[in-house]
Amino acid sequence: MFTGIVQGTGTIISIDQKVTSSTFSIDLGELSSNLNPGSSVSVDGICMTVTSQKDSVVNFDAIQETLSRTTLGQAIEGDMVNLERALKMGDELGGHLLSGHIMSTSSIISKKNNGEGIDIKISLNEKLKSFVMEKGYIAIDGISLTVGTVENNSFNIHLIPETLERTTINSKIEGSMVNIEIDSITQAVVSTVSAIMKNQ
Repeated sequence: MFTGIVQGTGTIISIDQKVTSSTFSIDLGELSSNLNPGSSVSVDGICMTVTSQKDSVVNFDAIQETLSRTTLGQAIEGDMVNLERALKMGDELGGHLLSGHIMSTSSIISKKNNGEGIDIKISLNEKLKSFVMEKGYIAIDGISLTVGTVENNSFNIHLIPETLERTTINSKIEGSMVNIEIDSITQAVVSTVSAIMKNQ
């Protein structure tokens, strides 16, 4: 489990594309300490499993399912990614609980300065519509955020300078794709209510 409080960013050093999977070598910097094979790390919001490590460069395997459903499928060497180590018992839960299982990807429609912060409008597809609501929680590339206004086919998020400095979100441009995960409580409530309404 993760919290959506990004602990740092890393650089994709290399991508070894194989027949049914790809191995990503990512420089985790200080976040690479005390990792073991099998440890979980959130990479742009995707729960990835450590396979091996040399110094601060850590290797992760991604199968075709992951590559096709997330932004990893379009990643290239040199890309920066958001990083978070797995939540431990007793850790502060500063964001909201995340599994690292991406529901969908969406594109950035617009990006505008708003004082010291930035407002970003993100496309909203049919799969996500029932889960995205104003003031609800959402994770964008592993960043725990609060939804701003919601329109028919888009929603807005408002980013403070701290988020812009600590994550990769400020490097995104119009048309960039981002990973989306809805918090588990919202998913459970919406799915349960929908099932009840359908059976009435």
